Amino acid sequence: MTLNGGTMTLLRGLGTGLSLTVLCLFVAPSAKADDLNRKTVVTFSGPVEVGGSGAQVLPAGTYVFKVMDSPSDRHIVQISNQDETHVFTIMLAIPNYRLKATDKSVITFQERPAGQPEALKAWFYPGREWGDQFVYSRPKAIQLAAETNENVLSTPAVQASAPAEDMKTSSVEAVNPMGETIDTGQVVEAPPTEMAAVTQAPEPVPAVATSLPSTASNLPLIGLVGLLMLGGGFLISDLLKHAVQIN
Repeated sequence: MTLNGGTMTLLRGLGTGLSLTVLCLFVAPSAKADDLNRKTVVTFSGPVEVGGSGAQVLPAGTYVFKVMDSPSDRHIVQISNQDETHVFTIMLAIPNYRLKATDKSVITFQERPAGQPEALKAWFYPGREWGDQFVYSRPKAIQLAAETNENVLSTPAVQASAPAEDMKTSSVEAVNPMGETIDTGQVVEAPPTEMAAVTQAPEPVPAVATSLPSTASNLPLIGLVGLLMLGGGFLISDLLKHAVQIN
């Protein structure tokens, strides 16, 4: 038996569709690569102070931000040059929540007195409510808190400059403008909680009958099934006549 031109066209179409599906399975993950490490290209118009293992003041220019690791309660953020051939610093950060996600990256700064560089504060990736609030060594955090009159996340100096692997277990607290240790909850925003008091129970859903009423007849249902079977038989027969040629 041989297949006619119409059937071959149908089979070719199915084959092409399956090939495209497989291709998409391989291509889609690479398109999402930036979502995994949240790679972001940032251009600073002025000098910016950063903390971490390479604490320094970065001059105005273009830099690349990436998340190296994302344990449940902290992130390790790498800042490198535009070509990603040199890493300037690796900073510890913990999740911070914002009420509304944006379609662009947002970076906030600790606004310091005139003449001093702004200090990196937080970074939010497009489309995410959760961002990264950066952690500074305790001495630098105390200085920033006093200069900006804001609470700042801190960690012991030795842990702030530790390798990325050791930062995963670094202790994180916060300091206020008075230099006092406070809870991190006074710096980072927690997600809003739903108020149970205003939550109403859903309306009961009426049960759907699983059988016909006792007064109903099964004849219409039997007739419908018969017509469907008859139509299916004619369809299959017609397809076989066009798909098979008897030698």
